[in-house]
Amino acid sequence: MRRSISLVPVLVAAVVAAFAPTAYADGLPVLGVDVGSSGVSSGSDGARYVTIPAGKRTIVERVAQQGGQVLAWRSLRGTFTIPAVAYDGSAGGLSGDGTTLVLIQPRASFPRAATRLLVLSSDNLKPQRLVQLKGDFSFDALSPDGSWLYLIHYVAPTDATRYLVRAYDLRRGRLLAKPIVDPHEPGEKMRGNPLSRAMSSNGRWAYTLYDGAGATPFVHALDTVARSARCIDLDGVPSGTDLWQLRLGIDGAGKRLVVRDRSTPLLLIDLHTLRVARAASARAPLGETGQFTPLLLGASSAAFVALIASAIWIRRKHRQTEPR
Repeated sequence: MRRSISLVPVLVAAVVAAFAPTAYADGLPVLGVDVGSSGVSSGSDGARYVTIPAGKRTIVERVAQQGGQVLAWRSLRGTFTIPAVAYDGSAGGLSGDGTTLVLIQPRASFPRAATRLLVLSSDNLKPQRLVQLKGDFSFDALSPDGSWLYLIHYVAPTDATRYLVRAYDLRRGRLLAKPIVDPHEPGEKMRGNPLSRAMSSNGRWAYTLYDGAGATPFVHALDTVARSARCIDLDGVPSGTDLWQLRLGIDGAGKRLVVRDRSTPLLLIDLHTLRVARAASARAPLGETGQFTPLLLGASSAAFVALIASAIWIRRKHRQTEPR
C-alpha cells in the first residue's frame, strides 16, 4: 500500500493543454519532449541512432559515437522519432542485442485516437513491421531479442498518470489482452509520471522511476523476457523532495539500482532481493546503464550529423530507393 506524501501532483493534462498545437512529443503525454536528435545509443556496436524530420518524411541514421561518422541512413515515408521513455530525456527503442529499432509517431495532443510505431532492422534501417493501434500508447521497452514490444496504454482521457503496461508480440503481430502486473500486487493500479529510466546491461530489465502521482514514488521493474513486473515502493524518499530532480541508475557492479537527488545518492535497491536501503553517505558510481547520462553527450555531434544528412537527402532524394 502506498502512503500519501505532501507533494503537489503534477497535472500532466494541464501541461499538455498549455503547449501550442505545433508542439510535438516522442510519445509521452507532455509535449515538447524530443530525443530524436540526440538519439539512443547501442552498447553492442558503439553506434547511436538518431532521427531527423524532413517534411513529410523522416531520416533515420546510425552514427558512430566516436567521430560522428554516418554509418547508415534511410529516408522513411511518414513522421517518426526515437521514443522517449522518461521525462529526464531517457531514450528507448533499441533491443538489447542491438538488432531491432522501434520508432514512434510523435504526438500532437493528448489523448490521441490511434498510435503508430515502425519496427526497423538496425543494420540496414529497413522497415520490418508497421504497428498500428487504436488508442493512446507510448513506447516502454523491447525484449533483448526484439520479439516483444512493451507499451504504456493511457486509459483516462483527462489523466495521463493512469495507465496500463501492455505487451505486443512482434512476431505474430498482436497485442495481448491482459496487462503486465506485479503478481505480488495484482489488484493495485499504477499511477504516476515516468521520471527516469535505467536498463540492465543485457537489456532484459527496464527500471523506471515514477513519481507516484501524489502518493509514494516507486520503481517499476519490467522483466521483458518473462513478461512480468515488480513495483518497488520508495518510502525512504524524504518528504518535500523535488521528485523531478531524482535520477535512476545502476552501480558499476550491476548489482544495485541507485536513486539520486541530483548528484547525491538517496536510496539503493538490491537487484536480487529488491530490498531498499538508505544510501547514507555512500557514493555509488553511476554505471553506463543510466540512460540519461549518454544523452547529455554527443548532442553537438548529433546536430552536425543532422546538417550533413539533410544536405545528402536533398541531393539524393530522387535517387533514394523507397523502403518497402
